[in-house]
Amino acid sequence: MFTLFRPELAAYAQGTLAEQRRLHDGGWQPGELHSLQMERAAETIRYARANSAFYAARLSGVTVPAAGPVSPQDFASVPFTTKDDLRADLFDVMSQPIDRAWVYYETTGTTGRATPCPRDERDSIVNNTALTLAYEKIFAQHGERHVVAVMGPTELHSTGDTFGDVLRNLGHTVVKMWPHSPVVGFPRALALLEQLGVTAIVCTPGMAISLAKAARAAGIDLHGRLSVRLILTLGELTSPAMLENLGALWSAAVYNCMYASQEASIMAACHADGRLHTVPLNNLIEVIDPDTGLAVEAVGGVREGELVVTHLYRGAKPLVRYRTGDLVRLFAEPGSVSEVMQPIGRTRDALHLAGRRVTAFDLEQTLFTHIRGVIDYFLLIDEDDGQDLVTVNLEPVDEAAGAAIDRVAIRRAVADAFHVACEVVLGSMDAITSTGAMVSWKAARIHDRRGSGAEPERAAALAIAAGRGTR
Repeated sequence: MFTLFRPELAAYAQGTLAEQRRLHDGGWQPGELHSLQMERAAETIRYARANSAFYAARLSGVTVPAAGPVSPQDFASVPFTTKDDLRADLFDVMSQPIDRAWVYYETTGTTGRATPCPRDERDSIVNNTALTLAYEKIFAQHGERHVVAVMGPTELHSTGDTFGDVLRNLGHTVVKMWPHSPVVGFPRALALLEQLGVTAIVCTPGMAISLAKAARAAGIDLHGRLSVRLILTLGELTSPAMLENLGALWSAAVYNCMYASQEASIMAACHADGRLHTVPLNNLIEVIDPDTGLAVEAVGGVREGELVVTHLYRGAKPLVRYRTGDLVRLFAEPGSVSEVMQPIGRTRDALHLAGRRVTAFDLEQTLFTHIRGVIDYFLLIDEDDGQDLVTVNLEPVDEAAGAAIDRVAIRRAVADAFHVACEVVLGSMDAITSTGAMVSWKAARIHDRRGSGAEPERAAALAIAAGRGTR
């Protein structure tokens, strides 16, 4: 509604919507889009260099014309921006003073210094338009009208505002709640799901699991008393096999609905086909080798490596060649200028089994291809007589589900894929598995006992879990 009072923003919103609709309709040609990206990348560089103290210094030697596009060669020479830069320079990275933003967010600060993530109206228009168009068909596939519970992690996080705006655009009802809040809590959250006839939930995979556990403890039948038929997960790595397990647990359709971060906003959004698609009008995306920083070439139409993003719009804090620290696979999509994105883990979540690097995605996908009826899981990694040993700890929904788990198939799948010994144990999980979005998938899901010394991220996850356990 604010655009009614800001005609220039209303015009910008209409132009953004027209461009994004054309993208969804397949109207952009590759050469045309590339030219637009190079032009807008140059605009971002000029804008950031002129308005950000950090970028004024960082981009001082960058060759970019006074008007028009930057050349691919000159763009490739632009220095990277890193998470450490954001933590060190904080408000100096911003291209607008805080009083020109419409809202202030920041990162959680659980694994490092919290960094400012303000948004102005253009930030929200660009990103929320992309999400609105992406989710329109998803919601339509599961009913005409929805009551949606949006479960954001903190008051300083963008989830509640973003989905409030997107769902209002689509005509659905929003209920903002955070079950870990001492004011709300899981009993009240479950009561609201039932009383309001909530049909859809936006939450992390860990929260979907925690809600299912709380419902089981309260004697609430997820399949009978609740009306949830659609779950949009975000904030954590989630494999397709894990999504299927969650879907079976809730008797709902489950989508990994976006790839995003507080710092970089929306980089890919789920479409009705269930896959994450990049938003090339919003971001110029690169994939680099995380060790060398060099661009990765496609192999069989797939690029795999660390994601680097440059914003193609001039908001409160545009980022230039920002190294996300996340590993992805990007698949060329025939007939489309967008690519299909598959996040496969953070660079710092790298795990080595039998001397080989293993991604979080591949490990979880291998496990849950052979698992159903499980409400939670956790992995222990040890060394036994010089061989890596993976103990898969599973929490079944009930005794029948536990009896149906094929331990032999799980052991064989893990051994064949990763060349390690494997054991399967059934039991209850503690609260650390719910901390993935706040810390990392690895800290929440794995305790690697082969090394020595402290694990800072695991310590952070344990601290959060202990705090949640007191409520």
